Parts: sequence; C-alpha cells; structure tokens
Amino acid sequence: MALQLHDKKFVPFIPYADVSAAIDGLAVKINRDFKDSEDIPVFVCVLTGAIMFCGELMKRLDFNAEFKSIKLSSYEGTSSTGNVREVMGISGDITGRRVVIVEDIVDTGTTIVELKKKLLSLGAAQVKICTMLLKKDVYKQNVPIDYVALEIPNRFIVGFGLDYDELGRNLKDIYVIE
Repeated sequence: MALQLHDKKFVPFIPYADVSAAIDGLAVKINRDFKDSEDIPVFVCVLTGAIMFCGELMKRLDFNAEFKSIKLSSYEGTSSTGNVREVMGISGDITGRRVVIVEDIVDTGTTIVELKKKLLSLGAAQVKICTMLLKKDVYKQNVPIDYVALEIPNRFIVGFGLDYDELGRNLKDIYVIE
C-alpha cells in the first residue's frame, strides 16, 4: 500500500516484524558485551529520528544503563547538507563514562564521526556506535559501527522514526520512495 508524504510517494520496504526481530538480535549482542560491566554505560539517543529505535532497544537491555539525548541536524528534504548542526546539546555529564551512540540511520557517516569526536571531547572514556540502519554502500568513514540492526541499500526511507520533512516518523513499518 503506497502512501503520500508531501510531494513523494512511498511504498512498503521493511515490515515492523523484521525491524523488531533485528532489534532483538542487536540487543542480544549488546547484552552480551555489557553483561558483566561494573560501570553503568550511557546510551545517547540522537533525536529525533532514533527515538523509536532507542525506546525499543531500551526495553530489551538486561543491565543497568543511563539514557541521555542530543539533537543534531544535517538533512534538508531527501539529502544531507554535509554540515552537522547541533540543535540541542547532550542532556548530562559523560566524563569518564562508556558511551553508546544510538542512531536511526548511518549513511555517509558525517554526523556519526562528528558526534563521536564531540563526545570524546566532552570526556567520554569510550564511544561505541549503534544504529538501526546502515547504508553500507555509501559509508566510507574510518570509524567502525559497533552495532548494526539492519543493512539497507542507498535509498531514501521513512517510518519507524525516520522522516521526510517531519512526516512519516510515526509509521510502524519502514517505507521507501516509489
């Protein structure tokens, strides 16, 4: 079933059941990596797109963790501007802490590289990257992505937190431009 958002038509791409199963698998890996931690890691949700993913991931973690947020922007319409703008700073101190960035999607990697640098400059002891979606074909950065739920082709998508000019975030399934 196609849907119209602004001037674009979108068609189903990844059903919620597949997204949910991928998050289940990702949580198993994260739980394994943090199960014997003596410290409490900080998960930083990159607003607004990652909020649904972060919420689903939080419910699956079986260790103590703190959750903070930051808001960045680099998109206009369907393409990245190449410039990362901080809209809202991180909500709390991360000095000496292990941090996991929780992102909705990583494509070129510009945002994730800048954010990792920023968190390290704020005193994070370690920064890992967790993303719901990775566009592996266009990611050419030297920064490793530690946790990936799903790899997708380089197509513009909406749903499950991702938007097209602020519409489509609330969709349970993920859609792609027709």
